[in-house]
Amino acid sequence: MGLFYWNPTYWLFVGPALLFMLYAQWRISSSYRRWGRVQNSQGIPGAVAAERLLAENGMSGIGIRGISGRLTDNYDPQSNTLSLSEDVARQASVASLAIVAHEIGHAQQDAQNSLLMKARAGIVPAVNFGSSLGPILFIVGYFLQFPALMWVGIAFFSMAFVFALLTLPLEIDASARAMRMLKAGNLLEEGRELRGARSVLSAAALTYVAALLTALAQLLYYMTLASGGRRRRR
Repeated sequence: MGLFYWNPTYWLFVGPALLFMLYAQWRISSSYRRWGRVQNSQGIPGAVAAERLLAENGMSGIGIRGISGRLTDNYDPQSNTLSLSEDVARQASVASLAIVAHEIGHAQQDAQNSLLMKARAGIVPAVNFGSSLGPILFIVGYFLQFPALMWVGIAFFSMAFVFALLTLPLEIDASARAMRMLKAGNLLEEGRELRGARSVLSAAALTYVAALLTALAQLLYYMTLASGGRRRRR
């Protein structure tokens, strides 16, 4: 839909959300960089902390593997695998433990059959399909002045917003679980270290807030175009 990016109205809707996204990306990079240089008091690297937290929380059957990239850590419920980036796995930093605990929070959600996690996983095919087909239908409908087709495209595109809407509470809950696990396991000291972990997790949460706002802004913009097209036909 790059065709519509030149419309000033697009930037009126989406511009603020994109600026917030840039701020969120800066926050997570800055927080990770700062607390990635602070060693946790027990000198435990992320990979060791992951094994310990999984065992302490009754999830020893989950596999751990390495993954390339920076801040690419994730938990895959389909393969029951925790993937850790090299820096997180090897470094004994406050940031590493925060990220590891957060991903194990997702594993815990999966083990407890989280309805939100199941719902999000269930709409992934629709999100992938809608992200490809939705824009095409919208553009065709726009140029043919066929509002019904535009709204069908919007319906497909809206799945990205629904996905972001389901993701945000899952991420917030995983971070809350992470803080509880870090405290219960005495992996980080009260005070500065736990504040550092909370800073990293809060910064990460901002990126999901930004993703939700961006998806909403884009959706509202396309709905505005569709509504305008309908009025012109009248």
